[in-house]
Amino acid sequence: MQFYPAPFDRSAVEDWFSRNIRRYARHGFGLWAAVLKSGSELIGDCGLTVQNVEGVDEIEIGYHTRRDLWGQGLATEAARGCRDFGFRRLPAGRLISIIRPENVASRRVAEKNGMRVAKEVLWANLPHLVYAIPRNAAGVPGQAALSGGPDRKDD
Repeated sequence: MQFYPAPFDRSAVEDWFSRNIRRYARHGFGLWAAVLKSGSELIGDCGLTVQNVEGVDEIEIGYHTRRDLWGQGLATEAARGCRDFGFRRLPAGRLISIIRPENVASRRVAEKNGMRVAKEVLWANLPHLVYAIPRNAAGVPGQAALSGGPDRKDD
């Protein structure tokens, strides 16, 4: 949570769980637990969420990895899996990641995932870069893109 405005307290964590449950109910997808392949050790989360960026609903690839495991390629592997799942299962024309400019490690993950900076926005009252990858650049066969994308806003 280094690049969040503040770490979550218990109430914020409970709210975060509630939001994720609503995301699954509303969109059929959300964040997943990230677990090491070698066992059942929880190392973070990753997944797809609908985010409203400048009035447009977009599907974001999000990832958080335990600090002691940074630099091992785990976030990149998780993000690629999310990208491939998103393009195979969802009618998205592109996927995005919303990243604070100073979060160099997360930016590298997005770039390794084939994403490029599409624009800079003020999001959650802080400057963020919107990284994006269009479906045709991902090289992932799957569902054809539909116009419009998700029509419901996330919480």
